[in-house]
Amino acid sequence: MAEPVMERPAVQADVKPVQDIAPAAEPPGEEPGPARSRTRLGLFVLAPLAVAAFAAWYVLGGSVVSTDNAYIQAERVGVTTDVAGIVAAIEVTDNQVVHQGQVLFRLKAEPFEIALASANAQLDSARNQIMFLKASYNQSLAEIAQAEAKLPYYQTNFQRLEKLVSVNAVSKTNFDDAHQDLDNTRQKVAVAKAQAAAALAQLGGRLDTPVEQHPSYLQAQAAVNEAERNLRNSVVVAPFDGVVTNVDSLQVGAYLQPPQSAFSLVSSDHLWVAASPKETELTHAQPGQSVTIEVDTYPGVIWHGTVESISPASSASFSLLPAQNTTGNWVKVVQRIPVRIRIDDSAGKPPLRHGMSAVVDIDTGAARGLPNPLASLFASHHE
Repeated sequence: MAEPVMERPAVQADVKPVQDIAPAAEPPGEEPGPARSRTRLGLFVLAPLAVAAFAAWYVLGGSVVSTDNAYIQAERVGVTTDVAGIVAAIEVTDNQVVHQGQVLFRLKAEPFEIALASANAQLDSARNQIMFLKASYNQSLAEIAQAEAKLPYYQTNFQRLEKLVSVNAVSKTNFDDAHQDLDNTRQKVAVAKAQAAAALAQLGGRLDTPVEQHPSYLQAQAAVNEAERNLRNSVVVAPFDGVVTNVDSLQVGAYLQPPQSAFSLVSSDHLWVAASPKETELTHAQPGQSVTIEVDTYPGVIWHGTVESISPASSASFSLLPAQNTTGNWVKVVQRIPVRIRIDDSAGKPPLRHGMSAVVDIDTGAARGLPNPLASLFASHHE
């Protein structure tokens, strides 16, 4: 008898409606499709604008030459005097502000006063000597006139006795006396003329020349002037407005002689900027161009200036041993050219000091242009 076949129950699938199935979630970190499209569109628009802006900045921004290799410079001198002496007093202190003509220090005045008194005495002696020469000349002229007035008498007497002695009418002694008188008178005239000529020569050839114009008087007056100058220079004054420094290096009692420097004076008025931009940046730089100046000591403060001059040689050219590229392993180094910049608006600004670091921007007014490869490419494409 056949076994009955048992039927398995059909498995019903768990089927849900289509509307109940949730869409698959986006991978984390990814934007939805429309958002990604907007981002890509923004990139496609902004990227060319950024490139164009950078290109415009590169081409047009090259008109400004900027360098931080710049320093404030000022007139600076070593204070000294051209006379030697012992320091008697120091009238200033270190880092003191001084003005032109202000006394800085003094040397002992006694030696210079003695020298001046001696020179004045020599001047008086020269004046007296000139007056004596004039008197001697006048006296010589008087002696000449007196001797010449007697000369005809002695000449006539000699001739008369000469005739008488030939006939033995007078003695030989009388004749000799007459001859001697004539010779003496002639000698007096000659001596007086010689003395007058010598006196006139010492007077410079002219009797009417004023005493103050005589060479010996002028020489003595020059000695007086020099003594007065030395006395005046024993008091050392500031040649310009500024600040004195290293005053402590000079002490009272020290012997100072030229050209020894006592201490330094740095100008507070005449300042400028010494900049050294690269040679490749000075293509369009010219004197007269405007400059903006920032000093590291005063952030945010702007000075304005003008290019005053550009050095005719690089900084390395003035070194004691200039570089000589004579070997085969030579490396090209960009040189720096010194530029002097005048500061135009220092009034009302913080004080500038010699040696301060600065950043300068020179407005050349010329665009940089395209790089050489791009310029060549555009030129060939245009052709």
